Amino acid sequence: MRRDQATLSELARLGFAGLSGVRALLDELDGVVTVDVAGLLPQFGLAADPDQALGCLVRIGRMHPSELNEILASPGRTETLIRLLGASTGLAEFFQRHPAELDRIPDRPRRLPTRAELTESMLDSVGAQNGFADVTDDEAWTRLRVRYRRWLARIAAHDLRAVDTVSVFDSVARALSDAASAAFEASIAVARTQVTQPGNGPMLFSADEVRATRFAVIGMGKAGAGELNYVSDVDVIFVAEGDESAGLSNQRAIDVATRLAMLTMRGLGQSGIEPELWEVDPNLRPEGKQGALVRTLESHLAYYERWAKSWEFQALLKARAFAGDAELGEQYVDAIAPFVWSSAGREGFVDSVQRMRERVTEHIPADEVHYQLKLGPGGLRDIEFTVQLLQLVHGAVDADVRERSTLLALDALSANSYIGREEASAFAADYRFLRVLEHRLQLAGLRRTHLMPRDKEELRVLARASTLAPNADALVTRWESTKHEVRSLHERLFYRPLLAAVAALPDEEVALSPAQAEARLAAIGFRDPKGALSHIAALTAGVSRRATIQRHLLPVMLRWLAEGADPDYGLIAFRRLSESLGGTHWFLRTLRDSSGVAERLTRVLSGSRYIGELLDQIPEAAAWLADNNDLHGRSLAAIEDEMTAILARHDTDAAAAKAIRRVRRREILRLALGSVLGVIELPELSRGLTDITTGTIRALVRLIRRTDGLGEDSLEFAVIGMGRYGGAELGFGSDADVMYVYRATAMDNEQSHRAANRIVAELNRLSEDDRLPLDLDVGLRPEGKNGAVTRSLDSYRAYYERWSLTWEAQALLRADGVAGDDALITDFESLADAIRYPAEISDAAVREVKRIKARVENERLPQGADPSRHVKLGRGSLSDVEWFVQLLQLEHGAAIPGLRTTSTLGALQVAVENDLVTPESAERLRAAWIFASRLRSAMTLWLNRTTDVLPSDRMQLNGIARILGYPPASAARLEEDYLAVTRRARSVFEKQFYGTP
Repeated sequence: MRRDQATLSELARLGFAGLSGVRALLDELDGVVTVDVAGLLPQFGLAADPDQALGCLVRIGRMHPSELNEILASPGRTETLIRLLGASTGLAEFFQRHPAELDRIPDRPRRLPTRAELTESMLDSVGAQNGFADVTDDEAWTRLRVRYRRWLARIAAHDLRAVDTVSVFDSVARALSDAASAAFEASIAVARTQVTQPGNGPMLFSADEVRATRFAVIGMGKAGAGELNYVSDVDVIFVAEGDESAGLSNQRAIDVATRLAMLTMRGLGQSGIEPELWEVDPNLRPEGKQGALVRTLESHLAYYERWAKSWEFQALLKARAFAGDAELGEQYVDAIAPFVWSSAGREGFVDSVQRMRERVTEHIPADEVHYQLKLGPGGLRDIEFTVQLLQLVHGAVDADVRERSTLLALDALSANSYIGREEASAFAADYRFLRVLEHRLQLAGLRRTHLMPRDKEELRVLARASTLAPNADALVTRWESTKHEVRSLHERLFYRPLLAAVAALPDEEVALSPAQAEARLAAIGFRDPKGALSHIAALTAGVSRRATIQRHLLPVMLRWLAEGADPDYGLIAFRRLSESLGGTHWFLRTLRDSSGVAERLTRVLSGSRYIGELLDQIPEAAAWLADNNDLHGRSLAAIEDEMTAILARHDTDAAAAKAIRRVRRREILRLALGSVLGVIELPELSRGLTDITTGTIRALVRLIRRTDGLGEDSLEFAVIGMGRYGGAELGFGSDADVMYVYRATAMDNEQSHRAANRIVAELNRLSEDDRLPLDLDVGLRPEGKNGAVTRSLDSYRAYYERWSLTWEAQALLRADGVAGDDALITDFESLADAIRYPAEISDAAVREVKRIKARVENERLPQGADPSRHVKLGRGSLSDVEWFVQLLQLEHGAAIPGLRTTSTLGALQVAVENDLVTPESAERLRAAWIFASRLRSAMTLWLNRTTDVLPSDRMQLNGIARILGYPPASAARLEEDYLAVTRRARSVFEKQFYGTP
């Protein structure tokens, strides 16, 4: 293709943007070079910014046509030059200042230079021999900087010509670090010569003193980690010692080294004829800017031992002998390592690191936060801080994770199971992506920057330079997605509570002998330490990743289990759960990584046998602990939708009933977890338990009525909730009090009665669950235990009109239709209203209610039971409050519509509003009813069996107290609180129910 045939569209396809100016520049280049300009055009299509590359090429041609023609004679070197010019105006200006360096541009660099090659070349640039340079004036710095940029151009050429820019990032960052180290070596050589010559400072030193001064540069940050950018601040610490064998004191050596350090920094970072390379930052030294520039090793150690702050140890994580006296540098690194790897044990260390990360974000100017590649949310600092914190916490006992490089540290953390493979892989990919963007931005002007461009054209060039996306929009989309992923991973890993817990572990608790381990387990609260040790051994045996993660988790989880009321049972339950789920991809990873899950799991397992047994049946429910939304009860509508799907999916009654029972177990476990963890309160718990009971009964009734002769075309059938079930006041372990009613439609009454009994029998059979019983109690039916289990609506009406006793009207106060045919439910509730809300109630009936209540107190309490400790029938307990409220309903329900509710507390509130009871008295009753209801459920959760008597055993009381939110060792406090609240309620009850003065 000839140049004059290049159309604007073809130039645009190559990536040129300023098409009108391109023609003129091509014409000018044609007049400068001897090669065919048309043949160069495809090369510009490889440049990040073809316009920039062409403009720079023309400027070089104007000033240095012969040098340019020589390089353009080689297609390979031409491509390299155009790529460099299109990606970096900084390098273009370098070639304009030093045209001889054009001759150094490689054809196609096959490899990156080694540290040895770079050091030899840098030292050669200043004529260094035996540690001293033969060039001492400012020309030395110029030579050094030119030589450095020669190598920088070669590294950039390798980078820009790579097919996959991400894949070469690691080696490029290492080469840049090696080049900086080599530049330091050359600068030190110049400084050594200069300090021996007059005019270079207030003090003059002899060559022998300089030779006797051991001077080391410690690389920090990215320099220490071997992951420098094209233009990074190079963080360093200077350390020096005097050679005693040469008779040089440490103080004199410090004087020499301080001058060497100042000259070395000036040679690399002070403005000159050839621009500075980068800023040398020594402010990570002890006491920062206020501290001495150079210290002895002993002085450094004294500071770190007494005064250093947590952030300083985090910075020292990457310390490396960078330049100068290598032996002294290694001594420094070895000496500070114990401080670094014990720092996580400092009080509040993890919190301080987390807070420091937050402060970094807070100090970003508001208009830059979104565009910060390095410091902003989802930026490089999120990855670096996360990795460093994980290293510092786990590196205290595991030397395998003590890596300086972020990427090598990620590999080590993953290999040793401190972070999941997926998380490590994602973090590594995101880190390389962000660093490549950072490299390209800094290479462009050879200046330090971490801000993403806002201009669309600049973004287009960045996309071409990085080859990370086909265009500007795609690059921005990928960058935004990366930020979101980084921030999400950072928040999950950086703030997970296991870090703080591991950091707080005493060193001796991590690896103990069997005897020591038994003693420690006994000391922290395990009653069977030998048994606990066997469970631990089973969980951690082997070399699998699962066993490795368990070994990391258990020291912390054991401490959390020990804080529970029954650590022995908690450990057994955890082992069972681990054996069920340990092979899954999510369980152990969730415990390790997700905020709070491990601690929550230990809390519920060591605090509730009820939960432990249910989790054994439904282990996958452990995943709910990661999200409070999963610990709230599901709505009745959602439950019914699932039950409907089950009925549609299963043809046989047995299979469908089994699936329905499993849903019930699962949802009750959900409520138990939410209750123990304090996510849900009593009203939501009661409603949730009532809804799952109702959903289960409705589904089973629908299942049974699919049988011929039992469906709606044969008879109407309904289940009426009674007692606490009818009042939607169920607790864990509560019976479901019910009555059954039917109405004949297509069959005569006898046939309908038999059909209704079949439905009830099948309901009892299909609801039977040994693991989580559903007790359908029909004791509140007419005539009690002697009455028929099922009755027709007409039979109920006839009975209540002729024979019903006051207690039966009282029982109907909480009757609520829960399942079956709606029309029948409506008619039954209308019948019940006429009985439970009489227009008036006789004095004899009121006396009968009071007499029966007194009889219940005397006769129904278990033999020998302490009336003050029975939460259902005892003094001031549930029955006192419920009978008091029910008497008010019987007396005033006809006149006050608000009292026509099945809710105990709802009716009590209406009684207050209608001046039937004072607010103070009602509050005492309400407090006792809530306390007793919570206590009754807590006893079931703790013991995994239903009981109504508050235990006297201290351990049992402690366990129940912990479920109720009391701190450890609160048995006496729980007892005192319960007795006090029920005593106050009993006082109200006796005065207003019995009329006792």
